[in-house]
Amino acid sequence: MLMNPSLPQAPISGTDLPRLKNLLHSSRYQSTDSKMLAHLRGELERRTVASAADVPSDVVTMRSRVRILDLGTNRTETFTLVFPEEANLQERKMSVLAPVGAAVLGARVGEILHVKVPAGTRHIKVVRLLYQPEAAGDFDL
Repeated sequence: MLMNPSLPQAPISGTDLPRLKNLLHSSRYQSTDSKMLAHLRGELERRTVASAADVPSDVVTMRSRVRILDLGTNRTETFTLVFPEEANLQERKMSVLAPVGAAVLGARVGEILHVKVPAGTRHIKVVRLLYQPEAAGDFDL
């Protein structure tokens, strides 16, 4: 996944970090999601950690409701970024282990991402955060 280098790298929320690390070590996803787990591991290793209150309000965190624009199709998509066990595409809940879900974690509004998906590469832009738990003061979700 390539990201827009002109935007400063966003921190990972200290609230999200322990649950994401637990996900990395869960035997439940090791065989089916090993590529996405490796990507997530790399992201967690290279990012700084901030307290939930200090995460910028333009950063996608777990349980954020985000709107993206597919630059190839010019279509928007809105979903909530969730842990794998909560994923439900009918309810527009996307797993952090899905290619697009993994890509948007830690992305900032305005950032353009190039995401490898089974059908090729999607070029998406994070258009808007409709809800971010940290910005709303919902630190215990």
